[in-house]
Amino acid sequence: MEAVSHVARREPWNKGKIVGQKAPFKLKDIWALRIRLQMEGRVRELALFNLGVDSKLRGCDLVALRVRDVCHGDQMATRTIVMQHKTQRPVQFEITQPARDALQVWIKQEKLRQDDYLFPSRLHESPHLGTRQYARILGYWVDELGLDRADYGTHSIRRTKATLIYRRTKNLRAVQLLLGHSKLESTVRYLGIEVDDALEISEQTEI
Repeated sequence: MEAVSHVARREPWNKGKIVGQKAPFKLKDIWALRIRLQMEGRVRELALFNLGVDSKLRGCDLVALRVRDVCHGDQMATRTIVMQHKTQRPVQFEITQPARDALQVWIKQEKLRQDDYLFPSRLHESPHLGTRQYARILGYWVDELGLDRADYGTHSIRRTKATLIYRRTKNLRAVQLLLGHSKLESTVRYLGIEVDDALEISEQTEI
């Protein structure tokens, strides 16, 4: 009798999940969540959310930021440059007043120093907030907004401001630079603008 070998099969990570491009947050969602976090005194989350929207960084780059990336001494930076982990290309972004205010309160509350990670982990095995922790926090935000978790992910934060800028200006090259993409085609695919533009035209067409 032949011996039957049993090979353990790992279940695919995306089994039972909807996989695809995640939706950006709408302007009303941004303000609704921002006000909720402010009123409930959730300082870390407010700083994380505001900076995530402003920076348009991937989750892995956002959670790995250090205080020195956004703050020079007691002065909050209005603009900064970060080296992207995935592409090893620098990307520049503006830090708006709401984000600066939230970050300043957070840094002061936690007594963070220049070399400290901006969002230290509360888990001993990680020096800073992990991407999975970030994804869980975002999941709670989506729930609080009454949205469907299947439609949103950490890339929703990255896409939010880039999508708003494109819709206002139609300047694809500017958005490419802001996202740090090497190819314009990548920006087109990332924003899904061909689909969005088609839907917008469809909505404006009366029959």
